[in-house]
Amino acid sequence: MEILLVSDNHGLIEPIEYVLKKHKDIENRVHCGDFELPLRHVSQFSVVNGNNDYSSLPKIIKVNYGDHRILIMHGHPYASIFDLSNLANYAKKEECNTVFFGHTHIFADVELNGVRLINPGSLSHNRDGSRPSYAIVTIDEKTIKVKKMELI
Repeated sequence: MEILLVSDNHGLIEPIEYVLKKHKDIENRVHCGDFELPLRHVSQFSVVNGNNDYSSLPKIIKVNYGDHRILIMHGHPYASIFDLSNLANYAKKEECNTVFFGHTHIFADVELNGVRLINPGSLSHNRDGSRPSYAIVTIDEKTIKVKKMELI
């Protein structure tokens, strides 16, 4: 299964339209929050609220797929640019071994304390100076592969 994973477009519609058009063949789409748009613009995604979103959407979603117990969230107040240990600990408390998150505006694919932490970066601007990004996540019963994609 392929997943189009995005986050943090902060009111910009163009990056959302771009990734949906470019990856129209990917049916599973996840947005990790801070969309700051009317919900119709993210209706093709499973989406969670970020710290700048004020909708009735959930703050977290949990999904089980094979050996993967995935926690989808924006990441605040657990993730910071400098430390992801609180996020990993929170995932363990929620009995999840994988987290899709945003908030930091920095692409990440790391394992910490037995938890895989995956952040697609930001569709608006990355705080590490890299180009705006998103991810294509390929997942099967046992493995997860992550490919960083940059906006053109």
